Amino acid sequence: MRIFDNPLNTEWKDLQERVNTNDVAIEDTVAHILKSIKEGGEQALREQIEKIEGFCPEVLQVSEEELANAVLDVSAKLQRAINAAARNIREFHQAQKPGAVEVETMAGVSCRRRYLPIDRVGLYIPGGSAPLFSTLLMLAIPATIAGCKDIILCTPCDENGRVNSAVLYAATVCGVSKIFKIGGAQAIAAMAYGTDSVPKVLKIFGPGNRYVTKAKQMVSSQSVAIDMPAGPSEVLVMADENANAAFVAADLLSQTEHGPDSQAILLCNDEILANEVLMEVETQLDALPRKDIAKRALEHSRIIIFEEVQTMIDFANEYAPEHLIINMIDPWEVANQITAAGSIFIGEFSPESAGDYASGTNHTLPTMGLASAYSGLGLESFMHTITYQELSKKGLLSLSNVIVSMAEAEGLKAHSNAVKIRLYNHK
Repeated sequence: MRIFDNPLNTEWKDLQERVNTNDVAIEDTVAHILKSIKEGGEQALREQIEKIEGFCPEVLQVSEEELANAVLDVSAKLQRAINAAARNIREFHQAQKPGAVEVETMAGVSCRRRYLPIDRVGLYIPGGSAPLFSTLLMLAIPATIAGCKDIILCTPCDENGRVNSAVLYAATVCGVSKIFKIGGAQAIAAMAYGTDSVPKVLKIFGPGNRYVTKAKQMVSSQSVAIDMPAGPSEVLVMADENANAAFVAADLLSQTEHGPDSQAILLCNDEILANEVLMEVETQLDALPRKDIAKRALEHSRIIIFEEVQTMIDFANEYAPEHLIINMIDPWEVANQITAAGSIFIGEFSPESAGDYASGTNHTLPTMGLASAYSGLGLESFMHTITYQELSKKGLLSLSNVIVSMAEAEGLKAHSNAVKIRLYNHK
């Protein structure tokens, strides 16, 4: 990591630059997979799985027996951890239930807004070296609380056709039973278009590699909604001279082990702390099993020294991080001035990993600076709203001049006629 000492505002843009995630190179491949499965259905899905994975399970759906066996494969210690995390996530999201809105905007004119669950949602959970069973909790628990009727899960299996046991156990904890052994862009295509075995969904949630991300982006313009645009994971730590350098270094490294394109930034107001953190990063890095991945992520991570706390705040708001850790003497004073962040971690004993796993907040968050306009997932992400209006004859009469004047000013005569015919031809 490089240290930058009091960079000028003109240098901020370069310092806030994320890793280039231009995926034009894979666009043709993903487009071919999507088109093939959209047109060829189940057979094309199986052909794509065979081509990409080297084999295709005879039965794509996880059986009840496999689910039952998964419970036996997961240690009691991990089961207790998953159950505890699920409780916290459930409690926080249960509290987010929105209420209906009903307003009489004027006499005889009543307007309402009602929340409804999305009937069928699709969840994607990656496999590979780090199967994210924690993400399944973050997605499936709010989906069940929201009242989604059908929850479809796609996740890769190994060469023996086995899905990671912790993922399956998390699914049973959440009450998800429609699970398919499909990974990659082909899983997104199956859920977006539907096949003989995989139901078509209305919205797709979950992280993935470049192919999954590109597939989600492409299907979102065609036939299905997605949770949010996604990029590499990122953390920004704000720390002052009172911060423990070991804590700060651990927070930076916890993000870099996600992937080589992840990014970690430290903002601090103390040169001594900056150098101590740099030394701690090097020491802790050597002990990490995923140090090669973390080391590559550190190449585009940085430490930035600002003399003034307000300058740190201004930089943080411009960067709009996915995760923001405030390890400072008065963290809430700083946090109350932050206007753009996916999730904020307050104080020295609030590591980002707490939110990733078990505090209760959702860890599916906006990246690439989109936290200035997008929110992390919550209960409302699994719901949609319908508005209603009911006008009495008196209400329509009171509002008629407004509607007619505006409609005719826009040249939409039929709109004004829809009002006039009711008032002047009503029996």
